[in-house]
Amino acid sequence: MTTAALTFYGVVKRFGRRMALDGLSFRVPKGTSCGFVGHNGAGKTTAFSVVCGFLRADKGMFDVLGHGPYDPHRHKGLVGALPQDAELPDRHTPRELLRHLGRLQGASSARARAESDALLDAVLLTERRDTPIYTLSHGMKRRVAIATALVGRPPLVMLDEPLSGLDPVQAHAVRELLTKLRGEQTVVVSSHDLADLERISDWVVMLKDGKCLREGTVGEVTDQSRIVQWDLGPGEVPLARLAERLTDHAFTVDGDRLVQTAPDGALDRSSVVVMEELARAGIALRRVRRGVGLEKRFVDDVLGGG
Repeated sequence: MTTAALTFYGVVKRFGRRMALDGLSFRVPKGTSCGFVGHNGAGKTTAFSVVCGFLRADKGMFDVLGHGPYDPHRHKGLVGALPQDAELPDRHTPRELLRHLGRLQGASSARARAESDALLDAVLLTERRDTPIYTLSHGMKRRVAIATALVGRPPLVMLDEPLSGLDPVQAHAVRELLTKLRGEQTVVVSSHDLADLERISDWVVMLKDGKCLREGTVGEVTDQSRIVQWDLGPGEVPLARLAERLTDHAFTVDGDRLVQTAPDGALDRSSVVVMEELARAGIALRRVRRGVGLEKRFVDDVLGGG
């Protein structure tokens, strides 16, 4: 049995002269929350559409949940999808819509009712569950659309910009919901908000011009095992002492930030030394962060031509 929920091998998709997917290859392990990262036009939405059967690839192979390319019969009830510009049947209420979708997936009336109510609670729509969808705000409609992708607990969930248009409280609730799915369902989230993706993801696929730039765990992609950033208060950073005590580490200062680069696996052991030397120099420690951050890694790769 495959351990990947989603795999692309050299997938190509053209729209006239424009190459949307240029031999795209990547994998998403089962049970992960995967951040799908790319600039506008990188191929994210096209790849989503190929996975969900909205578009047909021109070349290459891809596999969805070990059952080959998407097929409405083989994959019935196995893939939940939220397109970027999802439209809803606005004369129905959120509760009616979710119950109907649950029944279409084979759930009993009681189960569909219970699941619809639980999902609407999770996306903070308890009080509007019986309100016609056309009367809801954009953010409310977006949350209804997210819930539709989760009906029936499909093994693979594809969400294109799910947090778009949500206020901070609503976005927090959706992030909490998606985080709880980790390990039970595979969730692939496309978003331009890389700070949000870094919070909810444990796997990352980066795209540029229809190709995969990087893939791996968030820790691997952002170098969490090798780089640590120390945000400091005022004072002269004891670079000489740090270099003397940690000879195989590199230290640079960028404003009020000390950046440490270490051999793999050495950061835990070295952190005590760094804190000792900062305390000896009377420098306050304001924040510590492992890795370079997903946003910086992506920007550096894209601008660097990686």
